[in-house]
Amino acid sequence: MKTAVIIGAGPAGLTAATELLQRTDIHPIVLEATTQIGGISQTVNYNGNRMDIGGHRFFSKNERVTAWWQDLMPLQGAPALDDLLLSKDKQLAKEGPDPEQTDNVMLSRERVSRIFFLRKFFDYPISVKWATFAGLGLKNTFRAGWGYMKAVFHKLPETSLENFYINRFGRPLYEMFFEDYTTKVWGVHPSQIGADWGAQRVKGLSIFALLKDVLTRPFRQAGGGQKNVETSLIERFVYPKYGPGQLWTLAAERVAALGGEVRMQNEVTGIRVQNGGITSVEVKTPEGSQVIPCDYCFSSMPVKDLIAALGGIDVPDSVHHIAAGLPYRDFITVGVLAKQLRITNGTPIRTWQNRVPDTWIYVQERDVRVGRLQIFNNWSPYMVADYKNTVFVGMEYFCNEGDELWQMPEKEFIRMAVSELAKIDVVDHADILDATQVKIRKAYPAYFGTYKQLDEVRTFLDTIPNLWCIGRNGQHRYNNMDHSMLTAMEAVDNIAAGISTKQNVWNVNTETEYHEQKNS
Repeated sequence: MKTAVIIGAGPAGLTAATELLQRTDIHPIVLEATTQIGGISQTVNYNGNRMDIGGHRFFSKNERVTAWWQDLMPLQGAPALDDLLLSKDKQLAKEGPDPEQTDNVMLSRERVSRIFFLRKFFDYPISVKWATFAGLGLKNTFRAGWGYMKAVFHKLPETSLENFYINRFGRPLYEMFFEDYTTKVWGVHPSQIGADWGAQRVKGLSIFALLKDVLTRPFRQAGGGQKNVETSLIERFVYPKYGPGQLWTLAAERVAALGGEVRMQNEVTGIRVQNGGITSVEVKTPEGSQVIPCDYCFSSMPVKDLIAALGGIDVPDSVHHIAAGLPYRDFITVGVLAKQLRITNGTPIRTWQNRVPDTWIYVQERDVRVGRLQIFNNWSPYMVADYKNTVFVGMEYFCNEGDELWQMPEKEFIRMAVSELAKIDVVDHADILDATQVKIRKAYPAYFGTYKQLDEVRTFLDTIPNLWCIGRNGQHRYNNMDHSMLTAMEAVDNIAAGISTKQNVWNVNTETEYHEQKNS
């Protein structure tokens, strides 16, 4: 029997293992360096209050992915706790599980994300309606309109993320709603970031797309579909009862049940290449070092670390240099448990105790370092131990390992975060009950540094025939969860069909058509 070593127990790695077991006779061994399943899609449980690291909407325009999710966790067939408290009707799956009676269930959720700017809420993405203009005021509204018209007739060369945004929204809206937040996320100004990131994450979004969404929404709601909607404009998504980590834990259990292996605290330290292919990997475990022979290798480890780990092959100096210069952004979340929030619901959406309905809140305020807030109650009422009486907020900070934020002692960091939350009038100090901190290394592959030369690294890696680079870090691409899964699926498709090309694996999440419409 042939063996595949799969580096990383995140969405890409666990999808690859499952697909191999279901469609080939290859034995997968998943190696995870940490104690957590799911990579950045893990869920952290703190005294019964759960944190989704980064926030993960389960939505995809690819039916293969959605079927994969629902095979593991079926959609709810009865109201969830918050639906019951509000007597809220929603579309339920026929004969689906009851989330009040069982844990293995996906919930149907409303997408509400807004921007917090000037201590006010604005729609995310920014919308074309009266509330936006009223919040901006007459002077800013005039500037935004004039800036957009200028951008329509005078396009900038898309040599940076800054120009990408300006071409679609105009300079004033870019400066108000994109510039500072983007700088917080990446630690560099948008003028220094490749436009590729915008093409991938913002996709077809623009003022025109927003106007189109406003005009077509009544007809779309009547038809009940989201087929041709920009990903950033979707109105509903599904979500595991206890967060994304629950689904990936179930996936790991399925891998084991089907005969595969998931080995925790197994850090890959070396990858041996002989006769043109990978023959084994070296692993550091709590018990010591080990060498694992393999016929295939799936890597979702950072490209920087993959190149450094290769042995037995002549890696060109230029490839070493490019890989070593690939930047990443690290991530710190502070979970704050409070009795209540100061901000209240100003939307037509009914909520428990008039809480804000947002899952994400993008903090555009310049006087704090927090980049985004999550309200875990709104992802799932079961994420919070006492949903009725407490609110669990995730404060997200973007940093680089070793910098001031990363090095700050935990207690000091939590004090700083809580002070910022009070400073922007989201919570009163007196209402805070508890707080915790979680750090994630290499959460986001970045699009600056040597990124523009990444194709040279990719070309070199493709010369190793039994190596498949999958997932966000495996391809150094800021993929959504479904895209990471699709890279694994495409790789296993190729192996099962005896196809050696890797072009389709690298092409996931690069073609505009994929974002614009759902394939029938």
